[in-house]
Amino acid sequence: MPSRPTQKDAYSLILEAIDVGVYKPGDRLVESDLAERFGVSRTPIREALQRLETQSLLERDGRSLIVASLDHNQMAELYVVRRELEGLAAKLAARHATEEEINVLREMVEADDALIGDPTELAKANRRFHEQIHLASHNRYLVQQLDLVHRTMALMATTSLAAEGRGEIAQSEHKGIVDAITARDEDRAQSALKEHISVAFMTRLKQDAGNRGR
Repeated sequence: MPSRPTQKDAYSLILEAIDVGVYKPGDRLVESDLAERFGVSRTPIREALQRLETQSLLERDGRSLIVASLDHNQMAELYVVRRELEGLAAKLAARHATEEEINVLREMVEADDALIGDPTELAKANRRFHEQIHLASHNRYLVQQLDLVHRTMALMATTSLAAEGRGEIAQSEHKGIVDAITARDEDRAQSALKEHISVAFMTRLKQDAGNRGR
C-alpha cells in the first residue's frame, strides 16, 4: 500500500504549482481545494501553507492566504541579492567545478538553443542551467540561499525571456559564462554572470514599464 504523502511532499507540490504558473500572484489558496487537487490530507497542506507564508511566498488577505506579489522595490531588492549570489556561484564554479559538471553546463546551453522562441520552456531550462552552476560551486550554504531566491522569482507573473530577442541574448550570455568557467577564470565568470542578471533586470523593468503604459 503506498505511503501517504508527507508535509514535505505537499510543500513541494504547492511550490511547483506556483513556479510553473498554475497559481499566480494574487490567487487564493484554499486548504480543501489543494488537498483534493494533490491527493493530500489537509494537515500536511496546512503545514505547507504555513511554511510558504513564513518564507513570504504567501501573504494574508483577510483570513485567506494568497500567492504573494512583488512590488517594484521588492523586485529591485531581489535582483540586487540575486546578482551578488549568482556571481559568487559562478566564481566558485570556475574554481571547483569538475570537468563532468562543466561538460553538462556546455551541453545544456547547446540543447537550450532549440527552445528559443518558446519563453515558457526556455525559462524552465534557464532555471536548470542556473541551478547547475549553483551545484558546481560546491558550497551548500550558497546553494540554499540561491534556492530561496529562485523560489521567490516564481512570484513574478512573467519571464524576462518573453521579451523580444531576449532568448537569443540570454543564450549568448550563458555561453560566455560557461566559457569563463571552462577557462577557470574566476573573475570573468563572476563578472559575466552578474552582467547577465543585470541585463535580465533591465529587461524586466522595460516589460513592466510597457505594461503600465497600456
